[in-house]
Amino acid sequence: MHVFSDASEKAVCAVAYLRVISNKGQTYHGLLTGKSKLSPQHSNTIPRLELCAAVLSTEIASFVLKNIDTTIHEVKFFTDSRIVLGYIHNQTRRFHTYVANRVQRIRQHSDPEQWNYISTEDNPADVGSRGVLANELTQSLWFQGPSYLQIDKTEKEDYSLVNPDNDSEIKNVNVISQKMCIKTFEVYKKIEKFSSWTSMVRAFTVLRRAVRKKLNLPPLDTVHMNRATELFLVKLCQNTTFAAEISNLAGNKPVPKDSCLRYLDPYLHDGIIRLGGRVRTGDALSNEHGPIIIHGKTHLARLLVQRCHETIKHQGRHLTEGIVRSSGYCVIGGKRLISSIIHSCVICRKLRRELEHQKMGNLPECRTRPSPPFTYVGVDAFGPWEITSRKTRGGSVNSKRWGILFTCLTCRAVHIELVEDMASPTFINALRRFVAIRGKVAEFRSDRGTNFVGSTDALGIAAVNVESLSMKNFLTNNGCTWIFNPPHSSHMGGVWERMIGMTRRILDSMFLKESKKNLNHDVLNTLMSEVAAIINSRPIVPVSTDPSQPSVLSPYTLLTQKTELDVGPFEHFDIKDMYKSHWKYVQILANQFWKKWHSQYLQLLQSRRKWIDPRNNLAEGDVILLKDQDSPRNEWPMGIVQRVFPSEDGRVRKIEIRVVKNGRVVTYVRPVTETVLLFVP
Repeated sequence: MHVFSDASEKAVCAVAYLRVISNKGQTYHGLLTGKSKLSPQHSNTIPRLELCAAVLSTEIASFVLKNIDTTIHEVKFFTDSRIVLGYIHNQTRRFHTYVANRVQRIRQHSDPEQWNYISTEDNPADVGSRGVLANELTQSLWFQGPSYLQIDKTEKEDYSLVNPDNDSEIKNVNVISQKMCIKTFEVYKKIEKFSSWTSMVRAFTVLRRAVRKKLNLPPLDTVHMNRATELFLVKLCQNTTFAAEISNLAGNKPVPKDSCLRYLDPYLHDGIIRLGGRVRTGDALSNEHGPIIIHGKTHLARLLVQRCHETIKHQGRHLTEGIVRSSGYCVIGGKRLISSIIHSCVICRKLRRELEHQKMGNLPECRTRPSPPFTYVGVDAFGPWEITSRKTRGGSVNSKRWGILFTCLTCRAVHIELVEDMASPTFINALRRFVAIRGKVAEFRSDRGTNFVGSTDALGIAAVNVESLSMKNFLTNNGCTWIFNPPHSSHMGGVWERMIGMTRRILDSMFLKESKKNLNHDVLNTLMSEVAAIINSRPIVPVSTDPSQPSVLSPYTLLTQKTELDVGPFEHFDIKDMYKSHWKYVQILANQFWKKWHSQYLQLLQSRRKWIDPRNNLAEGDVILLKDQDSPRNEWPMGIVQRVFPSEDGRVRKIEIRVVKNGRVVTYVRPVTETVLLFVP
């Protein structure tokens, strides 16, 4: 079978003829099939179209061979494009995608030896590609075929690429001449690409096993092969880091005086430097010879220590150092390396790293500026206590009571209100009573517990909702603002948490004398007033031993001097004015209080008792461990810092965290003291 192909700007064509030779040597040929189709219109060159025609001819040949009943002994392909023949016979150059894909298809269905050249005048496919009039079709080569079919010979030619340097379909070849020099340290650099000792040994073991198979060497079992690979890697490491020492030891010379191995008395065994010393009978922990020396600054030593650290389940430096020596290795600078690895180990951080903290922030302005008592107030709830609400024939009916503590952020006075429940109307009434007694409040501060904020209806608990409409209206009408601390940050409200602790201790002492059977609302309310009086009479500065200062600085001194408005600093009065008028006597008492408050109390607030040094701020994208008081540390969830909230001094003490809880992605706002930094991406 002979298949001819041709192409023009109008169409591509392929036609197949069957050539039969009889027993007498007579030749017969006839048309088998032909196919023409329009040429693509998008910027195709003539060589590309000729290549498409060649692809079409292989498709026709495959179709005929699949469907014809006669056995075809030989198939030949013909084209009048020497460029296409060069593409098909090419063995040295690479083509761009368009030509490469079509040459691959041609060579899948034919061999380059089957392709031959035919002139355009003798190519019958030229009729199908260029077209012919109907009355001239019977006299054309389409039905008759070329005269070549009568000749029983084929001339073999060398079809090389035509002008390959200027052909845009052929990729340019950049010839680089370089001298290859394989050195030990270049092979050793491959070790730095591994992140674990096991994967490194496994990879080099596979490579060494392939080399042994190539050299027809007998195979080794896995254990001996892994050990041989480890020694091979150690040799590479030592040849890089201890080249001078190996050279001296091989020549029976001492190591250089500036070498870190000078005091270790090293010796060379099988090309490996080992730890020497006065005991030369060998170390039992390393079989027959001393431990292998590895420099601690190499990547091989880091992988080794990481493997030993994981073997002992992430224990401390002492155990890790012991397992390294038991494995038969001596790491130079091992203590520093082990400490570095343990410090950066994520699992060790999850198990034992301390919670994050930041330098203690500055006090808010309301705590360092003189103002009338209870102008800036901290609020918190505590309790409950069971009381006897009413008597019955068979006993009594009990109910619960809670306490609402208001503490002045300036003079540290307290006011306690007793409430029957934690509903919003009850809390508003307690707030109204407090404002009626103590005067107007400019600012409230509290924690962000469910006692003051949150969807209490959805949680099914009895709690005050400061964000409810009635509460907001009360605050707006009174010109107050309410500032919340971040959730789970009780340390930010220590000014009222300490007062609650003191209140509880005083109540516990009172309950020892008072029988709880007689505890009712009136008795408990009286006890709360007495507790507030005791707390307000406490000294807020150390008591002086100087006889000239018999008085103490306590909030009780100033409570009766509360005005509705902050009138600012008072006019200066002399001590002689105390005898002229009683109102001046009151003003002098107030002045003496604020003078001691400035000179003594503020000085106590100046120092930081903890969290003295600043630390690096957490940043967005950091991976952290979120503390959960209801779960053991192994079950604390991991999260990502999604947002940070810098304070006025630029330190980050509050962050927004994204974690997965119960299969859902949730976000929390937490202080940094509730997190553990695992790693920074």
